[in-house]
Amino acid sequence: MGNQQVVDLMEHVWHSIYSLCTNLNEAQWKTSTDCPGWSVQDQVSHLVGAESGILGNPRPDHTPLNTSHVENDVGQSNEVLVDFRRSWSGQQVLEEFHELTGQRLSFLRSLTDEGFDAETETPLGPGTITDHLRIRIMDAWVHEQDIRRALGIPGELDGPVAAHSIGRFTRAMPFVVARKAQALDGSTVVFNITGTAGRIVSVGVDGNRGNELETIPTSPTVSITTDVETFACLACGRWKPLEVLDSNKITISGDTAIGLTIINQMNIMI
Repeated sequence: MGNQQVVDLMEHVWHSIYSLCTNLNEAQWKTSTDCPGWSVQDQVSHLVGAESGILGNPRPDHTPLNTSHVENDVGQSNEVLVDFRRSWSGQQVLEEFHELTGQRLSFLRSLTDEGFDAETETPLGPGTITDHLRIRIMDAWVHEQDIRRALGIPGELDGPVAAHSIGRFTRAMPFVVARKAQALDGSTVVFNITGTAGRIVSVGVDGNRGNELETIPTSPTVSITTDVETFACLACGRWKPLEVLDSNKITISGDTAIGLTIINQMNIMI
C-alpha cells in the first residue's frame, strides 16, 4: 500500500467520525461509552487532543478535577486534553476536530515519499511518519467504534479501515500467546476472525517466542473463533472476557484451558 493510500484510510475514518457526529444532540454527546469516565464527546476530544499535539499546538494549562477513572500516566496525559473540553458543547468539539483533521490532511497530502520516511516518535517508539499514521488510523477507528456502540449506531465494521485495524491487533497476537498467556513451546493457536474485515491468523510458539505461521496448522492446539467487533473489543480491553464468553460471541476449540487464558490476556492497549 502506497503512502497516499494510507492517507486515504486516515481521511476515510476521520470523515466517517465527522459524518456520524454531525447531527448529534447534546444528550447523545454526553452518552457514556465503554471507556471508563468518557462520554461520546470525550472520545472526540481525545482524538482532537492527539491531532492537535501532532500539529505542534501547545497543550492546555489545565488540571482535571476528577481522575478516579484514570489508571496510568498515559491516561493522565490524555485526561488533561479531554477534561479541558468538557465544558464545551459537542458541536464545538466537532468543529475543532473538523478544522484540525483538515490541517493534518493538507500536510499529509503534501508529503513526498521521502517525507513519509522521516523519523518521528510513535506510541510504540521511534518510527516514521507512515508508521505513526498507521497507528493513528487504528486509534481513530477504535474510538469511532466506541461512539457507535454507545449510540447504538453500528457501522464501519467492514472495509479497508476495519481490516487495517484488525491487522494491527493480530500483529500483537504472537506476543499475547507466548508472553502474556505463556503457551507452551510447540503450541499452535489459530484465530479465526469472521466477517469481511476479518482474517485467519495462526501463531506458533518456539523457544518461548510467538511467531505468525505462514500456513494454518491442520490440528492446532487451540482455535479461537469470533467476529471483528468482539475481537477488537477484547484486544482494546473494552469488553470483559468473561462477559464475552457468557454471551457466546466467541468459541474455543481444542485446549480450552489455554484458550481461556489467551482470551483473558488479549487486551494490548495501554
